[in-house]
Amino acid sequence: MSIPITKRASAEFLGTFWLVLGGCGTAVLAGSQVGWLGVAFAFGLTVLTMAYAIGHISGCHLNPAVSIGLAIAKRFEARDLAPYIAAQVLGALAA
Repeated sequence: MSIPITKRASAEFLGTFWLVLGGCGTAVLAGSQVGWLGVAFAFGLTVLTMAYAIGHISGCHLNPAVSIGLAIAKRFEARDLAPYIAAQVLGALAA
């Protein structure tokens, strides 16, 4: 059974929102307190949590460059590229 594109795009929106909020938020707001290692952990843990949360729904690309690369490599349907990129950009802007 195929998962509808709206559900997959929504998962990408949520995942990208979480990545930007958690990773970039840590870098900007707490970078001086947690240091480079803390910022690296923040990015890593946000990707890890989203891989478990939405990986089975959308593949957890979280990045337009990843989606484009997968489409070029023919591991992702090109017809789904525009909704994924739109969801990722909007998720990042919302964060």
